[in-house]
Amino acid sequence: MPRLAAASLVGTAIEFYDFFVYGTAAALVLGPLFFPTFSPVAGTLAAFGTFGVGFVARPLGSVLFGHLGDRRGRRPVLVVSLLLTGASTVAVGCVPSYGTIGVAAPVLLLVLRFLQGLGLGGEWGGAVLLTAEHAPARRRALWSSFPQVGPAVGFVLANGVMLALSATLSEPAFARWGWRVPFWAAGALALAGLWLRSSLTESPRFLEIDDHARVPLVEVVRHHGRLLLLTAGALAAGYAVFYAVTTWSLAYATERLGVSRTVMLTCVMAAVVVKGALTPVMALLGDRYGRRPMCLTGCAACALWMLPMVALLATGEPLLMFLGILGALLAFVTMFAVIAAYLPELYDARVRCTGAAVGYNLGGILGGALTPIVATTLAEHGGRVPWGVGAYLTGISLLSLGCFGLLPETRPAAAPAAEPVTG
Repeated sequence: MPRLAAASLVGTAIEFYDFFVYGTAAALVLGPLFFPTFSPVAGTLAAFGTFGVGFVARPLGSVLFGHLGDRRGRRPVLVVSLLLTGASTVAVGCVPSYGTIGVAAPVLLLVLRFLQGLGLGGEWGGAVLLTAEHAPARRRALWSSFPQVGPAVGFVLANGVMLALSATLSEPAFARWGWRVPFWAAGALALAGLWLRSSLTESPRFLEIDDHARVPLVEVVRHHGRLLLLTAGALAAGYAVFYAVTTWSLAYATERLGVSRTVMLTCVMAAVVVKGALTPVMALLGDRYGRRPMCLTGCAACALWMLPMVALLATGEPLLMFLGILGALLAFVTMFAVIAAYLPELYDARVRCTGAAVGYNLGGILGGALTPIVATTLAEHGGRVPWGVGAYLTGISLLSLGCFGLLPETRPAAAPAAEPVTG
């Protein structure tokens, strides 16, 4: 289990590094380079639009790779998804700017971001299921939480590289070539991830299945449609909060408040480090007290903290901004630490890869794709304190709270049957 958990953690870290480095670049530099004819705010919105395309592609990737995972096994998903995401990320770093090739530049950016999303849509389901289906039932949330640490590691890596380049290069050098370096580094990371995953064995639960679903997506929609919608709605708040903190807040603080890029990246990275370290701790609580109570607690905390968070961000004071971000991420990790165990337990094994991954990534569209765009618009038309952003995030949190309230508990102590609870 430690070797398997480590391989899953490293793999998700690499893939989320690829995904996050684009979000950071969109907040800091892509607008002027690829949408120079727009105003600064419109350019940022356009860059966030290409960022959102990755979320639209993720459910499609989860359908494609979920079919592969339910028909051929969880292990092949990890290899193909890592190759696709890594190659498309390196290619983003090679796209010439608008000033060089004109409108073809943002079009290429859009296509490559779509391919990134396809790969990441498959990665999460494969990595989580391979870990969850190997793990002992009473510690499933703990072991499954290690792939969930991967996004925090990927975020710190992506932003750490951006921070180092931003701090050491002049503004013209960073805009000309410095921002491309983190994208090129994705190639080496992808090769390292493929080597690490080459020794993984297939999930024992998958090998026990005698009658694999012919078309897993059709079976999920037909027999688990309500569950799919509830899981998507339940996860929307986590995505909205995370990307408001890690993507929108960068653009808001640097463009509206005049906070330096280095200071803002440091605040966000420090909070993400704490969030990553606490993920296994929250997962242990999920093994002890149940998945659903943790999710309900996290959603309620998100709803209560969003207005104080935007007030703290609006101060422009690094310490207060850090506290606002940290509070949001602590609420986020309370629910998302157990999601890697919770979602697979909700679906039958024969369609688990498709069901869990599609539900997870549909939540990304609801909460992650639109949040930077909506938040930027609301902040632009509000006063110094973006209360509209806080109200928007509070509303999404309440929606997710209601969806979690309608989902069942799946912890083995609460559901002792041999098969997981199904929707």
